[in-house]
Amino acid sequence: MNQFDHLKEDEMDEHEDSVTTREEKSETESGSINHNNNNRRKTISPGAGEHPLQYNYTFWYSRRTPSRPANTQSYEQNIRQIGTVASVEQFWKFYSHLVRPGDLTGHSDFHLFKEGIKPMWEDEANKNGGKWIIRLRKGLASRFWENIILAMLGEQFMVGEEICGVVVSIRFQEDILSIWNKTANDQVTTSRIRDTLRRVLNLPPNTIMEYKTHNDSLKDNSSFRNTKITL
Repeated sequence: MNQFDHLKEDEMDEHEDSVTTREEKSETESGSINHNNNNRRKTISPGAGEHPLQYNYTFWYSRRTPSRPANTQSYEQNIRQIGTVASVEQFWKFYSHLVRPGDLTGHSDFHLFKEGIKPMWEDEANKNGGKWIIRLRKGLASRFWENIILAMLGEQFMVGEEICGVVVSIRFQEDILSIWNKTANDQVTTSRIRDTLRRVLNLPPNTIMEYKTHNDSLKDNSSFRNTKITL
């Protein structure tokens, strides 16, 4: 049992407008905010009596028009940070105000990454890494997204600091779940992540999983094309 087991999440907001939560209000209510006079960056801390996470995590959201060509600059312009959490209680309070992935439309992504790591291939923490990819039929994204982020926040992968974050990508014909790690050429670690994914998501043994390095993504400018299939 982990620290999430005894906490129940609130009902999710059904409107996509809730993606843009009132971050300042939420953070002020749920934890301590320290302002640095030099850069005014807020440091999120657990509130009194809350259960701290091992790492702070930041939610990001992105949406783009598929017909427009993607590049690093346009991607960085389309992705926006929507909030950071430092405790179990802060996570549930914030998460309860987000629309469920399955209710998103178009070409949209939710990202949950350790604070300080941008969900970009070029980020210092990501550039030598890669991601496991699971393609989902429509209708499964919300449940699988919740299961994978609870496993990540609950430190169930047991691979030290290797996990960078997770992404759910909503597409027109399918949805895609991916988990990013720091070291693509560490086969022991990537295999453990794969096996843990199968367990926490209760995947059938014949589920197709794909691994792609971020270096390969940079080469073909795509997160999901030309992936290596691993059973």
